[in-house]
Amino acid sequence: MAWRSCAVLLRLSGEDVLRSSARGGRWPHNFQQRCGFRKAAKKPESKKVEEELVTPHTESSEATLHRRTPAPHVEQHQAAPRSPRAFSRLLRPLVFTVGFTGCSFGSAAIWQYESLKSRVQSYFDEIRADWLEKLRPQKQGDVRKEINQWWNSLSEGQRTVTGIIAANAIVFCCWRVPSLQRSMIKYFTSNPASKAQCSPMLLSTFSHFSFFHMAANMYVLWSFSSSAVSMLGREQFIAVYLSAGVVSSFFSYVCKTATGRFGPSLGASGAIMAVLAAVCTKMPEAKLAIIFLPMFTFTAANALKVIVAMDTAGVVMGWKYFDHAAHLGGALFGIWYVMFGHELIWKNREPFVKLWHDLRTGGGSGGGGADGGGGGAV
Repeated sequence: MAWRSCAVLLRLSGEDVLRSSARGGRWPHNFQQRCGFRKAAKKPESKKVEEELVTPHTESSEATLHRRTPAPHVEQHQAAPRSPRAFSRLLRPLVFTVGFTGCSFGSAAIWQYESLKSRVQSYFDEIRADWLEKLRPQKQGDVRKEINQWWNSLSEGQRTVTGIIAANAIVFCCWRVPSLQRSMIKYFTSNPASKAQCSPMLLSTFSHFSFFHMAANMYVLWSFSSSAVSMLGREQFIAVYLSAGVVSSFFSYVCKTATGRFGPSLGASGAIMAVLAAVCTKMPEAKLAIIFLPMFTFTAANALKVIVAMDTAGVVMGWKYFDHAAHLGGALFGIWYVMFGHELIWKNREPFVKLWHDLRTGGGSGGGGADGGGGGAV
């Protein structure tokens, strides 16, 4: 989830655009210091904040926070010794990752079922609305009508990610409020050494401290949304995106615990890398181009290989500029889901949806909506 260097923007032929600069969005602590996460002198009165980011083995290298400054200050963490006890702290994050992923796909299946069930009613409502619209006198400069026309002009994928982008914008604004800094560091940055381990795995996926960091990630998400949603369907896309955010955070936890280099990370890149990898795996022959150098093109498969190779090298060699483990975790999850996960999870949802149908209808007859199918699945 560390945002990748913003040197290159890739464009999928036609409409889809990839900014390779945002191949990640998760910041390790040494990079965060360059964007407002600066080293702060230790003060006795800062111990309450220090315990949020400290590792169990390095009390002398605790993180500190200046309450009145607009940017959070996180001090560099020293490498903590690896021990079985340290790895035991990953049990709760592992259970949370598995449980949240299952709940995400279960909720997506129910959401799709309910959408299909209400589609007929919506169809008749739209006919009635069109009929009433013809009877009403037309208003000039109707702002709401113009907004509706703009909304309807968007693709289904763009409408799907609008809510995600709005959530990221709200969290970004919260980072600008000094009184919220303590809570933002605790709950919206993921760190295996923190007391709050599970909820930040999801919340940090919507968290960006730098405006450019957020803009780059959201631009890539917006650009790939049409291809991803048309390939997976709206409900399945949301499940994959949220699950990938948590899975990439868990990969980051494992790597940090194994190396003993603890520090906060944040950003949507782990989830976005999963979307990017899924599209590139499904459409390997699609042409990508550097947006400022459109004459140079290459296939999506080659671009994905380069991304995975760079993040693998970053993990093996211990590069600290980005959270390469989160990037790699998101990309591998996207590849795995397209190749195997869709068959194992989404296509086997029928018994669960049938159970929901029986509960919803009180065990009534008919399984017309039980298959929950449709909607642009692979």
